[in-house]
Amino acid sequence: MHNELTQKDIEKMQEEIEYRKVTVRKELLEHVKEARAHGDLSENFEYHAAKREKNQNESRIRFLERMIRTANIVSDESAEDEVGINNTVTVEFADDHTEATYRIVTTMRENSLKGLISNESPVGKALLGHKVGDTVTVHVNEKVQYDLIVKKIENTDDDDVALNKF
Repeated sequence: MHNELTQKDIEKMQEEIEYRKVTVRKELLEHVKEARAHGDLSENFEYHAAKREKNQNESRIRFLERMIRTANIVSDESAEDEVGINNTVTVEFADDHTEATYRIVTTMRENSLKGLISNESPVGKALLGHKVGDTVTVHVNEKVQYDLIVKKIENTDDDDVALNKF
């Protein structure tokens, strides 16, 4: 599992763990108690659903704790004029002159449907460290590659991106 995280990622994960332990855990235990009071547990769908939800919460807590324990902390610091983690980058595809905007994030936050691409993805790797005006080649595999031109780099506020849930 790729577990390169920024210090901010770890802080967000710790906040989520605390919230899940203090708030969510209590609520879900109460749901289990209420469902258990409805009688025969073998045919009590509410009880089984409540237990499943409680177990999913505990699993998420264990997952986040393991990620923090095994994390390789990477810096999200970069020069103001070069692409780094948590920067929003506008690029132009050299072959058809269309533009796209991406935000470079760690693997825990990637979501390509929202324009959040991992620093370990082909595009993310290619863009890191480059400046406005640079042409970078993205190597998808041995046979496929394309060029991007860096058009704009913005430093992005980190608080607006949630960690991926599973």
